[in-house]
Amino acid sequence: MAETDLTIRIARSFADVDPAAWNACANPPASGASVPEDAKSQEERFNPFITHAFLHACEASGSATPRTGWGGAHVLVEDGEGRLLAAAPCYLKSHSMGEYVFDQGWADAYERAGGRYYPKLQVCVPFTPAPGRRLLVAAGPRADEARATLIAGLRAVMTTTKASSTHVTFLTRSEWEALGAAGFLQRTNKQFHFFDKGYGDFEGFLNSLASRKRKAIRRERKDALAAGVEIEWATGENLTDAHWDAFYAFYMDTGSRKWGTPYLTRKFFTLLHETMAERVLLIMAKREGRYIAGALNLIGDDALYGRNWGCIEEHPFLHFEVCYYQAIDFALSRGLKRVEAGAQGEHKLLRGYEPIETFSAHAIADPRLGKAVADFLRHERLEMAEVIEAYAEHTPFRKGALQQERE
Repeated sequence: MAETDLTIRIARSFADVDPAAWNACANPPASGASVPEDAKSQEERFNPFITHAFLHACEASGSATPRTGWGGAHVLVEDGEGRLLAAAPCYLKSHSMGEYVFDQGWADAYERAGGRYYPKLQVCVPFTPAPGRRLLVAAGPRADEARATLIAGLRAVMTTTKASSTHVTFLTRSEWEALGAAGFLQRTNKQFHFFDKGYGDFEGFLNSLASRKRKAIRRERKDALAAGVEIEWATGENLTDAHWDAFYAFYMDTGSRKWGTPYLTRKFFTLLHETMAERVLLIMAKREGRYIAGALNLIGDDALYGRNWGCIEEHPFLHFEVCYYQAIDFALSRGLKRVEAGAQGEHKLLRGYEPIETFSAHAIADPRLGKAVADFLRHERLEMAEVIEAYAEHTPFRKGALQQERE
């Protein structure tokens, strides 16, 4: 092997990583050699979730810390002069919550067989099932070398930390293929995304739907606002503490009922406001002068990402209006090409969101568990491909419009 001056370093906190150096890896220029082809053609040039500001907010707010089971073990690749050439947001985890790629069955089987599954290494954005780059590489002549070193470094860190496994979740297809070539096990899943196909506005989108589906959406939107509900978009300098206080109350109420303990602290939203307000969209619902529901979104260069939802009053179809229809409306008004509305949710299909494949890659230290997981994933990938194909046949679009899109 040729000699190299590249070294691996573990940062326990984003406070120990230079923001500018991290961001140069996270969101390099689109023309840079380190940006994979799928990142150029299918993903936004700027991903808000992998910025230093967002990831640091997760830690500094107390949301993703060793106390909550998210011990920072961020993998950095540096050259002989200490310049950061590649990085991965990595956590030494004591549980499998907040990831949206479920491996609890693997953990249970391994521990029943006498193994110790935790701690494990998780390469991801905490609490965020938004696909995007995970092997973050700065543009430059050493990009390929730095990426290869980063992949090797993930295995090395798994060994030095005595983790049972390494999991890279919601990564790009090209990263998934590169990790597969490096011996990682490959897994697929699905999400539902909205794609702008030249609609122009929401009415143009509705006109692409079959008549019955179009009428159903019109009826849902009307019913959602029937009780005098008004919708407000708040972003950038228009965001206020009143918006955040109301939204946090929604988040805590809904999160407590769904998960028991919500992940994000109030300080997280304060830090998000202080560092990324221009990338934040709060879609708020108000009735009789009081906010009653809201959805948090982040804005990329060509995508809107739905994140969290909450409410303190129940109204028919209000969730669909705030989280899906208003998101589409905003995206079309801003020229954004797609809306990602989070994980799961087959009900999104009838509301114009289409099935897409998502990816994760996994390295298992124990070859016995690795063999069992590999067998499972072979079958799961085939089943997932069939599920996505079946869903694609049941989109709400007019058959003629669908045929034109395929052509």
